[in-house]
Amino acid sequence: MANAKRRTRPKPQEGFFRRLFPRYENTSVDLTFLVMVILLLVFGLVMMFSASYAQGYYREGNSYHYIVRQLVWAVVGLAAMFVFSRMDYHFWRKLAWPLFPVVTAMLILCYFMPPVNDAHRWIFIGGFQFQPSELAKFSLVLLFSHLLVSNEKKLGRFRYGIFPFAVVLGVYAGLIVKEPHLSATILLVVMGGIMLVVGGLPMKWIAAAGGIAAAGVAAIMLVPSLHERAMERITIWQDPASDPLGTGYQILQSLYAIGSGGLMGAGIGNSRQKYLFLPEPQNDYVFSVVCEELGFVGALVVIVLFALLIWRGFTIVIKARDRFGAMLVTGFIAQVGVQAILNMAVVTNTIPSTGISLPFFSYGGTALAILLGEMGIVLSVSRQTTVEKE
Repeated sequence: MANAKRRTRPKPQEGFFRRLFPRYENTSVDLTFLVMVILLLVFGLVMMFSASYAQGYYREGNSYHYIVRQLVWAVVGLAAMFVFSRMDYHFWRKLAWPLFPVVTAMLILCYFMPPVNDAHRWIFIGGFQFQPSELAKFSLVLLFSHLLVSNEKKLGRFRYGIFPFAVVLGVYAGLIVKEPHLSATILLVVMGGIMLVVGGLPMKWIAAAGGIAAAGVAAIMLVPSLHERAMERITIWQDPASDPLGTGYQILQSLYAIGSGGLMGAGIGNSRQKYLFLPEPQNDYVFSVVCEELGFVGALVVIVLFALLIWRGFTIVIKARDRFGAMLVTGFIAQVGVQAILNMAVVTNTIPSTGISLPFFSYGGTALAILLGEMGIVLSVSRQTTVEKE
């Protein structure tokens, strides 16, 4: 009698949520990175409240106007960070291309929205408003990470090397610079450049990308309105006292705040410049208030916290389980690092004013929520660094 063939039961397929939220051998995230995120968030909320309550009372009749909204978005962001840290980060690769036309449409929609300070950067829906450029940063990291993985063996060819990256970055940067939002454009270009270098794009394409970027800057300077704005900012950067009550007013007030802080500062809540002298102290110039209230020591603490976050982020890059995870973390950490450096350089008048915010510190609910969500993805990558590579 022939032996009957053994019948094996098919293995049950894992459900969608089990694949999205897998169980790991080691469920711990990078605690050092998490601590840095929490410290920056708490520090940022405290300083944002200190910088904003005078403006809140003057504009809205409520000193807590800005901090309450920021706290709500911080809670949303923390929830997103927790959920994203538990998710399998490979899920985001599926959204890389679908998100591109959505963000592009949002950026185009901005042109049909009412301008704020002569710029079309916002989408207004009822009482809700947000800047699609914040989502463009997130989308750029997803797309570049996906392309650098998919085309890893073909990066030397034009079709798979420079071309797709130039198209994606060109669409986003072109739409954002027309808003106009020069700082976000610069940030996108630098973020993309860092990812391409780390991702191993051949030097011939990196040189070509540099040439394209230079040509883009030259083309922008030929646009009369943008050229005039850029020249005005460069002139004020060189000599802000040339127009102390006009275009040089903001940077002069920022420098007064920084200079009056001294070594130890005036103490939290004791800034004078935030009392309607320094325009928008809760936004781009919150670091000036940090310097005035906490002095050189407080400013140094902020810089060290950002440096530790960046260092730990690139430690996660080195230990990442695969190339996609490494590129995701590279993009998000580059975003935080470059944005922080540009903001601090602007408020100290090291570079011309670009209107860029300080991560974790500046007022902006959707920007904070998206940033914390990105930090959750970094934690997800760190969670899998302890899993043995296949």
